[in-house]
Amino acid sequence: MAYYNLHHPYYGAQWPNAVPYGSYYPAYPAYGGPCICGRFDGTGGGWQDDRQRPDLRDYGGNPHVINIERAAEWNTDFRRAIWTGRHLQVVLMSIEPGSDIGLEVHPNVDQFIRIEEGYGLVRMGPRRDNLNFVRRVSEDDAIMIPAGTWHNVTNTGPRPLKLYTIYGPPNHPFGTVHRTKAEAEAAEQAQP
Repeated sequence: MAYYNLHHPYYGAQWPNAVPYGSYYPAYPAYGGPCICGRFDGTGGGWQDDRQRPDLRDYGGNPHVINIERAAEWNTDFRRAIWTGRHLQVVLMSIEPGSDIGLEVHPNVDQFIRIEEGYGLVRMGPRRDNLNFVRRVSEDDAIMIPAGTWHNVTNTGPRPLKLYTIYGPPNHPFGTVHRTKAEAEAAEQAQP
């Protein structure tokens, strides 16, 4: 376990009550090892292979660094929460060709969606029967959905639509993993 040098002028001046690293936050590295950069393997062996699958666990409110583009592209689950804090949640999604997220509204949650791979169509509106905002979306597009807005994203491409979404505040329970859309719908119907 590494400790801050409390006698070093920078650390002592900036963090007079410094504590050992890991006392508050367990070491959950994104790519192995305790290095905060998230890519060094921590064994002295150097940089890890960039093709290594990212760790897609939910890191809760702990500090975390991840290559979000790589994580979204590697994800094969319909919905997978990878970070759930008190005020924010990051969720990866993979939508099969011809399928969609499902028409929904979040009365008290703002939502941000970024497309990392694929093509789709987003529809939004003030009522479920009035989706008057329609746009084609593709890689690198971002979608902002205000709380109380009905919305749906449909995959119009030949491959899975890979994206990540950020909810403020969180919208799903910590550690949510829905492997398929059917599993996600069943879980939502089971909620009180």
